[in-house]
Amino acid sequence: MLELIDIHKSYGGQPLLRGISFTVAASETVCLLGPSGSGKSTLLRIIAGLETPEQGQVCWDGEDLAPVPVHRRGFGLVFQDYALFPHLNVAENVAFGLKMQNLAVAEIDLHVANIMEMVNLTGFGDRRVTDLSGGEQQRVALARALAPNPRLLMFDEPLGALDRSLREQLMDELRRILHESGVPAIYVTHDQEEAFTLADRVLLLHDGIIVRTGTPEQVWSDPGSVWAAQFLDAGNVVAGIVMSNTKPFQVETSAGVFELNCGVVPVPGRGSHEHSAGEKVNLLVSRRGVRQDAHGRVNGVVVDVIFRQDGFKVTLENGLDFYLPNAPRMGEKIYLTIPATGIKCLL
Repeated sequence: MLELIDIHKSYGGQPLLRGISFTVAASETVCLLGPSGSGKSTLLRIIAGLETPEQGQVCWDGEDLAPVPVHRRGFGLVFQDYALFPHLNVAENVAFGLKMQNLAVAEIDLHVANIMEMVNLTGFGDRRVTDLSGGEQQRVALARALAPNPRLLMFDEPLGALDRSLREQLMDELRRILHESGVPAIYVTHDQEEAFTLADRVLLLHDGIIVRTGTPEQVWSDPGSVWAAQFLDAGNVVAGIVMSNTKPFQVETSAGVFELNCGVVPVPGRGSHEHSAGEKVNLLVSRRGVRQDAHGRVNGVVVDVIFRQDGFKVTLENGLDFYLPNAPRMGEKIYLTIPATGIKCLL
């Protein structure tokens, strides 16, 4: 098991990573999700041994890896730019790590054939890597990383250079390959679709710290903070004032009154916080599960209606948007009822 303990790193006198700690269990895929500059790739380089933290430890099964050089850590790396050897063909690229282990030629050939079948490259062995498409080159890079039976796989924005349709195809294939191989993995990305598709667990990085961790469903449905909700575009973020903290908990906003089941919000490391009347709060309001209701307490004038496959995205003049099954008229004032389960308090 990989364990990071209190990792710190600065650049130019400015802190980049501020006390990062997490684990990666056997066969688990963990995605580090965050905007550019949040320290994701630096963290990956520290795990690989390409950079040294100013403080903290990287451990494998309890062993501190600080004195272990990069080539002895047994970790595989897959980069966005593939980093293939242009003078070698596909099979030779895949076999590179195996030859470094001084295995017999017959054993290497058999292992390369098995790995290439896993990544859907059977029959590509003699082709030049420079003649391959971007998606095919990325499969070669994955096969090369898998071939030496790594203890851990690390991916640094591997699909970032591909177009959308190819990226979606490779996401599905990569998920299958990771599950079949059983190799634990750390996947770095700024794309939430990639993270939610591939991850068993998502770590959301912001300003050098992990601000949210959980399964994709947990992180999406309850981001926990205003920044996380806005980064994920998880719903409408609405500021308001508490009217009453009795059940149902009521918050007044410029769009109307929102009602929640209760006014208690968990605060990381500090238990729970109960809001009081008159207190300013931020709410995450779901765009879905909303219904038009003449008696609804949330309202606004329709300024835009866009058809989606499963309904209509309706934007109101107050900036809120919702998905409705039927399209209201432009300029119409509509009233909405939002279930309490679709509203959460944010920190």
